[in-house]
Amino acid sequence: MTRIAAVQASPVFLDRDATVGRVCARIAEAGAAGAKLVVFPESFVPGYPDWVWTVPAGRGAILGALHAKLLANAVSIPSDATRRIGEAAREAGVVVAVGVTERNDEASGGTLYNTLLFFDDHGEILGRHRKLVPTGGERLVWAPGDAVGLRAYDTSIGRVGGLICWENYMPLARYALYAAGVEIYVAPTWDHGEVWLATLRHIAREGRAFVVGCSMAMRLDEMPADLASLYPPGREWINPGGSAIVAPDGKVLAGPIDCREEILYAEVDLDAARGAKWDLDTAGHYARPDIFDLRVDRTPRRLLNDK
Repeated sequence: MTRIAAVQASPVFLDRDATVGRVCARIAEAGAAGAKLVVFPESFVPGYPDWVWTVPAGRGAILGALHAKLLANAVSIPSDATRRIGEAAREAGVVVAVGVTERNDEASGGTLYNTLLFFDDHGEILGRHRKLVPTGGERLVWAPGDAVGLRAYDTSIGRVGGLICWENYMPLARYALYAAGVEIYVAPTWDHGEVWLATLRHIAREGRAFVVGCSMAMRLDEMPADLASLYPPGREWINPGGSAIVAPDGKVLAGPIDCREEILYAEVDLDAARGAKWDLDTAGHYARPDIFDLRVDRTPRRLLNDK
């Protein structure tokens, strides 16, 4: 059995360095509790830009100021921020999956991606997955990613991969992970509630994998006052959380929990996931490659090609 963890917590909003400190502290806490995989929410560093659902697109001055703040606190890969997280992963001996807002330092340095970053238990970066399609208002801050990181990574605890929030509703993206042999499927998100839990349970049954859904629990008073003032009065929670861990048969092993910060733990048996494929392996004996053909182009989409 392997213990895995989902960290439902709040960042230090729009403060990269302080939030990385929280990430490292939670990695140490989960590792001390016996976890071998620690998962953090979508865009945990430096915080999910919820203003895209609150500030109208025509409010250019406000949006520009917020984008500048997000850009200044975004994560470069590699950087001191990733070094610190990697060191925490190595010291705790855990695999880490953490959501970050990534700056495109390979080109202009002015565009951002919603990225899922994986570290092995030696502290090395395994890879990054950039969200393929930002949802709705998210397109005001994040560019669409490519498929370079659309894969499952071999780790000391099994094959780990994942998708971010609503790209989990992209059937072909899910299938690409199933075909890559994912055994622990991470789904960091900003979503929550009964419908989202049903999504996690469906993915677990469809992919015959353990699924870790991880979201933030964030209060309005944890946001800067000028941004908090844009919300209706009386609102307490920006996001209640709703994190959960689900078994390959769709059974909920931990959570969901709302309106509090907590680390969820579950004991998982990867042999159970492998055995569950005897009657349904969507990318194996239940596939029909003679009539269906999925090709994944993992070529990097470079904005600048220096020769």
